[in-house]
Amino acid sequence: MTAVKTRRELYAETTRQALIDVGRRVFAERGYTAVSAEELVRQAGLTRGALYHHFDGKQGLFEAVFEELEDTAVRAVTTAMTTAAGDPETRARAGLSAYLDACGQPDFREIVLKQGPIALGHERWQELDVRHFGGLLRDALTTLMDEGYLTRRPVEMLGRALFGAITELGLAIAEADDPAAARAEADVIAATLLSGLRA
Repeated sequence: MTAVKTRRELYAETTRQALIDVGRRVFAERGYTAVSAEELVRQAGLTRGALYHHFDGKQGLFEAVFEELEDTAVRAVTTAMTTAAGDPETRARAGLSAYLDACGQPDFREIVLKQGPIALGHERWQELDVRHFGGLLRDALTTLMDEGYLTRRPVEMLGRALFGAITELGLAIAEADDPAAARAEADVIAATLLSGLRA
């Protein structure tokens, strides 16, 4: 039996999402350091108390926006891998391509790749990134090894090496003067990295 949400619960959800929506837009447009907590709540039409109740301040809101963007990218990568026709390597390449597509999206590029290390600190930024994408990458590598497409190597170490390379490709796209051209170059490099590990 599905529980019916109370008016208070619905209001809390609406308030939380309103702050996330404003945070996503403003952080992407202006950057984390240029935006004050007061401006965020004013644009959301809410009080400072609402921001602190739901997110414990500006940094907590940024982290929630960051995680929402990462969740969306993970779903896109998972969908690309599960719907791609062909062998496991083709599916893995589809997942890599979907991740690089996410890196080219303005909100993801600005908030996750450019501002994430500044707003969250490098250690927390890396921890969240690995939490969202690390397991997905390790699972894909394990499948490729089990099916004979990759030479068997320690999955944890290989996953970290590839994750670092893919993250750097994402950062290169984010920092490029021409993100579309960088995206195309990154796709070739990612495919070459994966091919170089083939059994």
